[in-house]
Amino acid sequence: MAEVTESDTIAGVFLVEPTVHGDERGYFVETYRRQWFPNGGREMVQANRGDRKAGAIVGLHYHLHQADYWYVPFGTARVVLHDLRDGGPTDGATLCFDLGRQPDGTHSHRGVFIPPGVAHGFASLTDMTITYLVDGYYNPADELGVAWDDPDIAADWGLDDPVLSARDQANPSRAELPEGRRPYWPMRT
Repeated sequence: MAEVTESDTIAGVFLVEPTVHGDERGYFVETYRRQWFPNGGREMVQANRGDRKAGAIVGLHYHLHQADYWYVPFGTARVVLHDLRDGGPTDGATLCFDLGRQPDGTHSHRGVFIPPGVAHGFASLTDMTITYLVDGYYNPADELGVAWDDPDIAADWGLDDPVLSARDQANPSRAELPEGRRPYWPMRT
């Protein structure tokens, strides 16, 4: 079974510490189970995998309708989450933490559930692999972004000279998000 806790920083974000079963052959870990989350969780309908080279940043992205569940089986990702949900109890809060390999060489098998309206991104502190489950099929109309380096977000990416996509370089600041593309509270979480 896993230990699942809601973040004290951003409402609706859940951190999962799964049980790891191992012996001389290796280990087994159950990385996701819908029933771990309140109200039976959300049905995840698509699984994705991303491989990134050390020094890359992906994000900050957000969705008005889609939730994500992230797990890093290889390498280290610095995760950055920022609550964009206007009027919510944690509106404007930023949370940064590492998934995957830890500084002491151990591997944390922690996962993170990210609700709609919470901007999310990660920095590849090492070469890494990320898997993520989503509760909606790819919808370009729900693929939104906010500037990764917005001083109002004040993210600690852990990188000095990151590599970014053209899309991520062009995202507007939080203050410049267009009307109708801003998350609100309450959202379906």
